[in-house]
Amino acid sequence: MSIIWQLLVGLIIGAIARLLIPGREAISSGALGWLITALIGVAGAFLGTMIGRTLWGGEAYAAGFIMSVIGAVILLVIYRYLFVRT
Repeated sequence: MSIIWQLLVGLIIGAIARLLIPGREAISSGALGWLITALIGVAGAFLGTMIGRTLWGGEAYAAGFIMSVIGAVILLVIYRYLFVRT
């Protein structure tokens, strides 16, 4: 159940990141789907944890909601730079 929970929270975080940075994403076969959004959200939470550990130190630091969204926004910008053709 924890994997399903992480994907669900990742989907919410990814959706919030996409709302903060609106635009048209495209993969070769179509629009950016919910799976990629969830993966960006989960990876954003991981990135937010790494940024928080670097800035505030401590092994016990876990990303909160805001750091997770910041991490997802960073990954979404990187994704757009690498994969989206305008």
